[in-house]
Amino acid sequence: MSGTSSPEAVKKLLENMQGDLRGLSLECRKKFPPVKEAAESGIIKVKTIAARNTDILAALKESSSEVVQPFLMGCGTKEPKITQLCLAAIQRLMSHEVVSEAAAGNIINMLWQLMENSLEELKLLQTVLVLLTTSTVVHDEALSKAIVLCFRLHFTKDNITNNTAAATVRQVVTVVFERVVSEDERYKGVTDQPIPVPGNSNRRSVSTLKPCAKDAYMLFQDLCQLVNADAPYWLVGMTEMTRTFGLELLESVLNDFPQVFLQHQEFSFLLKERVCPLVIKLFSPNIKFRQGSSTSSSPAPVEKPYFPICMRLLRVVSVLIKQFYSLLVTECEIFLSLLVKFLDADKPQWLRAVAVESIHRLCVQPQLLRSFCQSYDMKPHSTKVFRDIVNALGSFIQSLFLVPSTGNTSTAITQTASNTSGGTTSAQTNSGMLGMGGGVTVLPAFEYRGTWIPILTITIQGSAKATYLEMLDKVEPPTIPEGYAMSVAFHCLLDLVRGITTMIEGELGQAETDNQTMTETTSSPTQSSEQQDLQAVWEEMVNACWCGLLAALSLLLDASTDEAATENILKAEMTMAALCGKLGLVTSRDAFITAICKGSLPPHYALTVLNSTTATLSSKSYSIQGQNVQMISPSSESHQQVVAVGQPLALQPQGTVMLTSKNIQCMRTLLNLAHCHGAVLGTSWQLVLATLQHLVWILGLKPGVGGALKPGRAVEGPSTVLTTAVMTDLPVISNILSRLFESSQYLDDVSLHHLINALCSLSLEAMEMAYGNNKEPSLFAVAKLLETGLVNMHRIEILWRPLTGHLLEVCQHPNSRMREWGAEALTSLIKAGLTFNHDPPLSQNQRLQLLLLNPLKELSNINHPDIRLKQLECVLQILQSQGDSLGPGWPLVLGVMGAIRNDQGESLIRTAFQCLQLVVTDFLPTMPCTCLQIVVEVAGSFGLHNQELNISLTSIGLLWNISDYFFQRSETIEKELNREEAVLQKQAEEKGVVLNRPFHPAPPFDCLWLCLYAKLGELCVDPRPAVRKSAGQTLFSTIGAHGTLLQHSTWHTVIWKVLFHLLDRVRESSTTADKEKIESGGGNILIHHSRDTAEKQWAETWVLTLAGVARIFNTRRYLLQPLGDFSKAWDVLLDHIQSAALSKNNEVSLAALKSFQEILQIVSPVRDSEKPDTPPAINVPALLGAMTATGLGRSFLRTDSIGERIGRYNESEPPVITDEIEDLNLWWAAWNTWYRIGSESTKPPITCDKLTFIPSQPFLTALIQIFPALYQHIKTGFSMDDLQKLGVILHGAVSVPISSDASPFILPSYTEAVLTSLQEAVLTALDVLQKAICVGSENMQIMYPAIFDQLLAFVEFSCKPPQYGQLEMKHIANAKYNQIQLFAPAEWVALNYVPFAEKSLEVVMDLYQKTACHKAVVNEKVLQNIIKTLRIPLSLKYACPSESTWKLAVSSLLKVLSIGLPVARQHASSGKFDSMWPELANTFEDFLFTKSIPPDNLSIQEFQRNENIDVEVVQLISTEILPYANFIPKEFVGQIMTMLNKGSIHSQSSSFTEAEIDIRMREEFSKMCFETLLQFSFSNKVTTPQEGYISRMALSVLLKRSQDVLHHYIEDERLSGKCPLPRQQVTEIIFVLKAVSTLIDSLKKTQPENVDANTWAQVIALYPTLVECITCSSSEVCSALKEALVPFKDFMHPPAPKVQNGES
Repeated sequence: MSGTSSPEAVKKLLENMQGDLRGLSLECRKKFPPVKEAAESGIIKVKTIAARNTDILAALKESSSEVVQPFLMGCGTKEPKITQLCLAAIQRLMSHEVVSEAAAGNIINMLWQLMENSLEELKLLQTVLVLLTTSTVVHDEALSKAIVLCFRLHFTKDNITNNTAAATVRQVVTVVFERVVSEDERYKGVTDQPIPVPGNSNRRSVSTLKPCAKDAYMLFQDLCQLVNADAPYWLVGMTEMTRTFGLELLESVLNDFPQVFLQHQEFSFLLKERVCPLVIKLFSPNIKFRQGSSTSSSPAPVEKPYFPICMRLLRVVSVLIKQFYSLLVTECEIFLSLLVKFLDADKPQWLRAVAVESIHRLCVQPQLLRSFCQSYDMKPHSTKVFRDIVNALGSFIQSLFLVPSTGNTSTAITQTASNTSGGTTSAQTNSGMLGMGGGVTVLPAFEYRGTWIPILTITIQGSAKATYLEMLDKVEPPTIPEGYAMSVAFHCLLDLVRGITTMIEGELGQAETDNQTMTETTSSPTQSSEQQDLQAVWEEMVNACWCGLLAALSLLLDASTDEAATENILKAEMTMAALCGKLGLVTSRDAFITAICKGSLPPHYALTVLNSTTATLSSKSYSIQGQNVQMISPSSESHQQVVAVGQPLALQPQGTVMLTSKNIQCMRTLLNLAHCHGAVLGTSWQLVLATLQHLVWILGLKPGVGGALKPGRAVEGPSTVLTTAVMTDLPVISNILSRLFESSQYLDDVSLHHLINALCSLSLEAMEMAYGNNKEPSLFAVAKLLETGLVNMHRIEILWRPLTGHLLEVCQHPNSRMREWGAEALTSLIKAGLTFNHDPPLSQNQRLQLLLLNPLKELSNINHPDIRLKQLECVLQILQSQGDSLGPGWPLVLGVMGAIRNDQGESLIRTAFQCLQLVVTDFLPTMPCTCLQIVVEVAGSFGLHNQELNISLTSIGLLWNISDYFFQRSETIEKELNREEAVLQKQAEEKGVVLNRPFHPAPPFDCLWLCLYAKLGELCVDPRPAVRKSAGQTLFSTIGAHGTLLQHSTWHTVIWKVLFHLLDRVRESSTTADKEKIESGGGNILIHHSRDTAEKQWAETWVLTLAGVARIFNTRRYLLQPLGDFSKAWDVLLDHIQSAALSKNNEVSLAALKSFQEILQIVSPVRDSEKPDTPPAINVPALLGAMTATGLGRSFLRTDSIGERIGRYNESEPPVITDEIEDLNLWWAAWNTWYRIGSESTKPPITCDKLTFIPSQPFLTALIQIFPALYQHIKTGFSMDDLQKLGVILHGAVSVPISSDASPFILPSYTEAVLTSLQEAVLTALDVLQKAICVGSENMQIMYPAIFDQLLAFVEFSCKPPQYGQLEMKHIANAKYNQIQLFAPAEWVALNYVPFAEKSLEVVMDLYQKTACHKAVVNEKVLQNIIKTLRIPLSLKYACPSESTWKLAVSSLLKVLSIGLPVARQHASSGKFDSMWPELANTFEDFLFTKSIPPDNLSIQEFQRNENIDVEVVQLISTEILPYANFIPKEFVGQIMTMLNKGSIHSQSSSFTEAEIDIRMREEFSKMCFETLLQFSFSNKVTTPQEGYISRMALSVLLKRSQDVLHHYIEDERLSGKCPLPRQQVTEIIFVLKAVSTLIDSLKKTQPENVDANTWAQVIALYPTLVECITCSSSEVCSALKEALVPFKDFMHPPAPKVQNGES
């Protein structure tokens, strides 16, 4: 229930009505009684209705004419008070809708009268409005009357009334049309019969229209009539009308009720027939008018355009185009063409301004624009309306710059814009047109070639809020502020771009989603015809507008001095570029991009860069239907703030260029474009990136890690100047730049390839520029390629080849900075690629992994060291991060390390080596076993690099570590290699080729070892001694430690291909090595003199190698002997030992012997001590078990336990114990070698000069020391010949002298008689021999004599040192001359042979003692030889070099005789000793009566000791020889007697002094001789007269001499008087006296029958002479005389009878 019909409301209405009527009757009581009566009857009527009817309102309405009557009458009174009351009451009735049609008519008539009387005009208007709005009862004539009433009131003199009436008219017109709308709503469901369209009459039949529509139709038609200044048909009673008001009403109807006109043909007809012609007619003055043309030129006076009408017409046109475009296609074409014309420069400013505003209204309606395009531009032979609009805007903007504005002076505004433009202007332009701050703010403006145009804030983006089109109250054309038109035009462009792009992109997106859904259902992505049409429209729109837009925007961009404006222009250009890109319109896209690019670069600079790509665009002026739109080149005088000064990127150095803030802004747009629309850029990436590259260059951004550009000073020095403003911007720009390339990950594959290609070609240009000069190159492209690669890792495969292919080219560039970055980029990409989490992971995608690693390998073909360094650093990092997962990539990575050549500088080699070390320490277990061989190769190659010794040495250490690794992981490696081998074998068989690899027949694991050994072998002959040494030690250690892992057959290769091959090479190098002295090894390294020639250094290697091989032969003999050609190998080894031993180098030769010694200590494979208790076959499993259990835990199994040995062979058969015969052959081979070495080395040189090589003592010692060991094995077959050979060598060895500078070390100090080690060795050798003979068979004992000969020869050395060839030697004569000797100048010194000879003598003694009775010793006259030899020192006696010699000789003689004489006597009959006796006699003779004089300094004690020795000899004769005279030749006995005789009366030496004479006379000796003589003469029965004769003769001689001496003495004593006699004479006499007493003593002891009577007589005859001597003065003589006289008492007998005497 509505508000007016609720019971309360009705009640109130009734009360009010009654109240009104009462009030009326009161007012009219006096003056107007009829009225009063009517009022009163009205009250009754109302009450009656209320009482009678249930629906009170309906009843009221029925009788409304009567109810209203009193009020109408009241109005008729024309009394203001009454009239007001009545009108109020009527209005109340109306508002309750209780007025019928008739009553309404009456009311209107009454109102008309009031209007004509000009009464209550405002109230009237109000009443009409209420009447028409509350209900639809008023129509047709009544309606028209009401409307006319309002119009009439509009034209009164009263301003308020006029305005109110105007508003009412507007409202009424609206109401009329609203009724049509609601009527249509009511009849929506009912379909009309089609109406035959009557002919085109002027006043068309409206019979078909419903009532409301008819009213509206009539009203609208009359409005057109009125505007056209014709009489209305329906609005009868109109008196006057203005066009402006009519146009406003028309516009509002058209604007507010388009649906009425579109739904009803009648109305559409009105539009076409009445409105459009009217508009065109009214426009005519504007079209014809040319500003500034003189009237005389045209025949009729031209009507001037009138602002209010013109402006309203434009508004109407706007509405028509906006709302009824589809109905009025042709008419709109005309309107649009007019609009375009109104922009001409010769039209008034205000006209151009409103025209621009109108166009702006169109520009914000993209759908409309699209319709234009479809209806005109796309139709053949039609005006290209859309294109013209855009071009017109462009020309308009251009004209504003080119033509100074006429029609109003803009100077005032320009100068004092912010103050003097006054409030009005400000208000009109949204009060925001100018800054309000009194000239403080810098105005945003466009400035071009001296024309300055401010930019006004006129509208919110996207809405066309017009200023001048809204000035409905202005009659005169307003002054247009300067810059207004430009600002609107500018906004037109922006809105146009925004609208078109938003619309098209929206539809594009829709189309794409539709397509997707279609594709999902139909699976064929064909475009529907609908879509193709759409696409055509979009393309046409863009094609139509882009030239004009670009021209205008470029000009504005150039002229803009405002950041916001610039931003907007750039945004427009960017969106257009993106749109063109999306639609695939390449030319237009590139043109917009070029514009942005040019804006980014300094003026004129742009031309050089972009010419190539944009020659086609920049030179072209777009001809647009006769209008030339020039592409304006940038104005040179820029009013922009310069923010940066930098170097242009050009081949020739040029001056600096400046970047303004606008350039930077453009750059940011360009970045934005690329960032957001990269996918549609396609080939224009080249443009974009080229520009960015130049900007980056000018700004001095340099690439940093990962390719991001960071601000960095340009290398060229201070030419880059950046303001703080731009400095703060730089990080942002750099960040956007990076983000731009990061966003490449969202591009599709094709776009990505465009981007990569563009970067590559940019980079190629940069490379071209960088050739041949060392200027800083532009690294932009390379850095960005890197960035792009990094963010597209997830699909790296599609761009890897072009990317890395190009970067590899960059790496070869001669400019170092360029290639450094190429390498940086490439290595970063590789590292990133390997660490990226690919799907599937790299481990499952080997192809990708190899693809990623391949460029790393390619880098090895580049020779620049800096690139190689980067490559290696990359490898190092890959190893550190990815080493565990390289898998199949290992060969590539190792190849990179191995590709480093020797000439590539130390740092490279060092880095590569670091990588290798890392691999060996950390990654051997993770790599496939097939790569291990490569590791060995690479490590070996580093050993051979000669740049850095430490690296070579360390690499050898690595080889050792590698071998260790092989050993520890032997089982797994072997398995894997065998598996691999099987695969390869199969492949080879399928292909029908032979599998080829080094050391082929050996199993693959053994080949790995052999490769390792071969590498070490190569290093063993490196030119550098330290490397050789280290490699040698390592080689032999590895073979020693891990050789057990090899298959048995592989040892053959090890021996022949590795070891002997190495020995050959070393021998060759050593023998040809340079003997020149090496100056100290560079810098301050001192070289020891033992290593100061190459030869000496090689000697060390030779030593090491030989020793190593020998050791292997020794420790591994049980492995080697079962090999077929062991004896051959043995011979080769011996040959090497021999050549080394005979090399003229002490060190080598000595070492060779050491090796010889080592191999000779070899035992047979399983000696007794080692034999297992049970036979090996049973024992194998247990041993194996034990071995594996313990073996795995230990890193090295250096011991070769029996278990292991058997374990090695358990695959085939237990080792065969080689038979002894083969062994013997080996030993005899060794003996022959030994003999060759000995005979060669001890052979004296033929010529002698300074350079003669003489073997050293240690060498000879070692040589001789070998013999005993060797002899043990060959003794069974050792013959006399061999002994002879041995003798020669021993003799030769002992004879070798030593060099004088070595002598102090080798010669023992003389005070101690010691043997040198060589001499000891010689004696040991002989000792071994004789011991062997001793236990040997009979036929060996014939060798004794030879041994004696040898030893005796040595004994002779004590007196006659041996001669060594022609060598001059200094002999050591005696201990006493020691000091002199040391400084003797002689080159060579013979040894002190005395100790040696004496030792030999002792040996002879011992040996003789054992062997005196041997047949061979007897037969070969050994005793004779011994005596003969002893005779030499004995005869020399004091002349011997050493006193000890003759003493030893004597004691030896005594000893040997005590042993030998019994033997000699035993064999007396055989005659075997006949020749010995004379020799012995001579020996006694030479010794006892020596010719040598004792030394002066001999002390008395010494002399006495020596005399005792003589006495011992005589004693020997008396005990061992004389008692057996019957077995001894007579001559010999005779010689002995003569000798004793001689001794018993031996006169003293004349040189004795008096004091010593009694001692020196050798009294003891004489006495002994004498006693012996006597004893021998008298003690035995004389068997032969001969013997007795000898003794008698001897006695008489003795006595006779005594007699003579005494006589002489007495004589002299007498003569001398008081003078004492000479000393010797006194001595002599004393001796004689002593002899006499001795003789008498002897005679007494003898058997009486043995003494001759004659002898007694002679003795007694002495007595008188003795007595005579008593007078002598010498006390000594006296005491002697006393002793001599005392014995005579025994002769004092009483004289016996003569007879007795006579008888006897």
